[in-house]
Amino acid sequence: MKILVVLKQVPDSTTNVKIRPDGEDIERAGVKMVVDPFAEFAIEQAVLLKEKRSDVESVTALVAGPAKAAEALRTALAVGADDGIHIQDDVFDGLDELQVAAALAAVIKEGGYDLVFRGKQEIDLDSGALGPALAEALDWPHVGAVTEFALAEDGKSFVAGRRVEGAEEKVEVPLPALVTCEKGLCEMRYPSLPNLMKAKRKPVKAMTTAEVAGFAELTASVGGSKLHQFAPPPERPPGRILQGEAEETAKELVKLLREEAKAI
Repeated sequence: MKILVVLKQVPDSTTNVKIRPDGEDIERAGVKMVVDPFAEFAIEQAVLLKEKRSDVESVTALVAGPAKAAEALRTALAVGADDGIHIQDDVFDGLDELQVAAALAAVIKEGGYDLVFRGKQEIDLDSGALGPALAEALDWPHVGAVTEFALAEDGKSFVAGRRVEGAEEKVEVPLPALVTCEKGLCEMRYPSLPNLMKAKRKPVKAMTTAEVAGFAELTASVGGSKLHQFAPPPERPPGRILQGEAEETAKELVKLLREEAKAI
């Protein structure tokens, strides 16, 4: 069994994000980039399976993006992935999830993978669309927001658990399949310094979009959307302090909440 983990590199959640002067993207220079937290669950789950199962042949980490995205691969390799694939091209910053999914599916099909793990969503655009779109492009079953995962003894199917409104459900799915991982599934181990050093010697296949069969046709065939403008959220208006007796200010507060804030 061959397992693939699809990663994404995102700005650190503590980074002070600024909008570029042209408004078409964030200012990426000097921004600390990290592996998306939801992708960390995917990495750990894949490595756990390899440690527990003799029938898991390999765990491969895949990332698409600029040269800096290779750092995400090194993290996955330090945690326990066997090798990596980096589709290196700045063009991915301008593609939407459907277009990225079409390109990644072409690479995954050539690799002969049986199981793909992916984070439920990303903390930058927060769309959560890439996982389902990738499963659709592969024509594989997909289970989203998984918090429990158990591979069958024969390695031909798995049972996944996930939270639904007011309850939990379990589904049995045959392989090949794609799973998107939710918080609660596992926690990524901290990569030790020796393993970080070993990760530098693990193989990483670097390729460009020109090496992805039919890349231009694939990304054009699904249309795609384009982000035209980024803008910071509007500043909050200043607060108001109501003066007077408690009974009168309470009435005034209710009136303001109803008529101005539209909160009630």
